[in-house]
Amino acid sequence: MGVLRELFGPSREEIWRQLCQELQADYIKGGFWKGDMVRVHFKQWTITLDTYTVSNGETSTTYTRLRAPYVNADGFRFTVYRKSIFTGIGKFFGMQDIEIGEPWFDEEFVIQGNNTEKVVQFFGNPRIRELMQRQLSVHLTVKDDEGWFGATFPKGVDELAFQVPGVIKDVARLKALYELFAESLNQLCHMGSAYEDDPNLVF
Repeated sequence: MGVLRELFGPSREEIWRQLCQELQADYIKGGFWKGDMVRVHFKQWTITLDTYTVSNGETSTTYTRLRAPYVNADGFRFTVYRKSIFTGIGKFFGMQDIEIGEPWFDEEFVIQGNNTEKVVQFFGNPRIRELMQRQLSVHLTVKDDEGWFGATFPKGVDELAFQVPGVIKDVARLKALYELFAESLNQLCHMGSAYEDDPNLVF
């Protein structure tokens, strides 16, 4: 075990348990069908950290994700991610990219949403922009449910979700992501786009 730790660093479980201690969160051991997860309660909401793997024939990719179901008061949804070399091609073919009026943020991120005014209001929160800037890779979205093989949400419940390829084993980065979720949920509530109600969903 000592040799492996020297070669690969601390294990995911070791790092995530350390995160639990710092956030007063619960570490939940998985089984055959579900992997381990970290669960944090923030106000009336539950934020869950875990990983999942997508297989594409001969290869597979593991993703780290955070999820927080909430009661969506007005159906506002958005997706934001960092720009890449393919962004220009997408915009050429009509891909949506909402600008919020902050030059550095508009330059670095693509924002899509179903309500431009609400998008500008949400990302008008400087703390959210700062926390997103800390993430070298970020894909944050509000979505309805998780498809055929995931959770099916009751009417009026949506999910704030983050995912990136790879397994995050950096306590500081994970804490910043939890802070991003907490600030985002607060902002959605402040905007009238979320209620401080427990949607009674457990992954």
